[in-house]
Amino acid sequence: MYKTKLCLGIDGSFGIDTKEQIRLFRQTGFEAFFTGWDSHLKEYKKWAEEFGMIYQSVHAPFGNAAKMWHGEEEAKPAVAELLQCVRDCAEAGVELLIVHPYIGFETEENPTQQGIENFRQVVEEAKKDNVQIAFENVEGESYLQALMGAFSEEAHVGFCWDSGHEQCYNRGKDMLALYGDRLIATHLNDNLGISDYEGKIFWTDDLHLLPMDGIIDWKNVAERLNKCKYDGILTFELSRNGKPNRHDNDKYSRLSIGEYVAECYARACKVAHLLLP
Repeated sequence: MYKTKLCLGIDGSFGIDTKEQIRLFRQTGFEAFFTGWDSHLKEYKKWAEEFGMIYQSVHAPFGNAAKMWHGEEEAKPAVAELLQCVRDCAEAGVELLIVHPYIGFETEENPTQQGIENFRQVVEEAKKDNVQIAFENVEGESYLQALMGAFSEEAHVGFCWDSGHEQCYNRGKDMLALYGDRLIATHLNDNLGISDYEGKIFWTDDLHLLPMDGIIDWKNVAERLNKCKYDGILTFELSRNGKPNRHDNDKYSRLSIGEYVAECYARACKVAHLLLP
C-alpha cells in the first residue's frame, strides 16, 4: 500500500496452515504478518524470508496474565512463560512481543508492586535480548496504567493499541490520548461495542470484525493515529469466526479464504488511505 505497510495476523479461523496463510497474505498484498507464540517461530521466520514478508511480532499467551500480579511463588510459572517468549523471539529474530497486562472481568482491579516486579523480570530480559515489549489495552485498565508508569523510562517498552478493545473493554475511552506518545504497534479491528444493557463487559463483545463492519469511526481513528505521528506498520487482527452464541462474523465464513483475505486487504487499504495527508 502506498506509504503504508500492512500486516495481518495469522489466525486459526482462516482454515489453512500457517505457511499457506503467509503465502496468501503476500499474494494478496500484505507486507507483514504476526503470530501467536509456539515452538515454530524459527520456521515462521524462515517462511517470512522465503515469501519476502516482515515477521512483525509475536503475541504472548495471556491465559496466565492475572497470575503475574500475584505473589512471587504463585507468579513463577507465568513469569517463566513470558521469559521464554522473549528468548524465543530473540532467537527467531522477531523484534516485538505483544503482552496483555491482565485477564479477567469479574474481579476487582488491584495492581500490586509485586506484579510490577514480576513484569520487571520480563522487561529486563527483553532489554538484554533486544526485544521490544508492547503492552496492549485490554480489560483491567489500571494494570496497563501501572505498567506504563513503572516502565516509562524504558525505551524498549511501548504501547500496542487495539481499536476493538478500546470500544468494548475500555468503554470507548480514548486510549491513544493516554499512551499514544508510546505507540509502537496496532491491532486494528472493529466491533459493536458493549452489548449488555447494564454495561457489563464480557469477552464475547471482542468480535474482531473487519474495519467498517462495526461502530468504530475510522476517520477519527486516522485522525488520532496521525496526531500520534504513528508511521509504523498498520497491523490488523481479524477473525473469520464469531464468538459463542454470536453470529456477527458468520458472513465471513461464507466467503472462500481467498475472498476473505482479499476483503481484509481492501478494508486495510481503506484505513491506510484515511491516514494519507
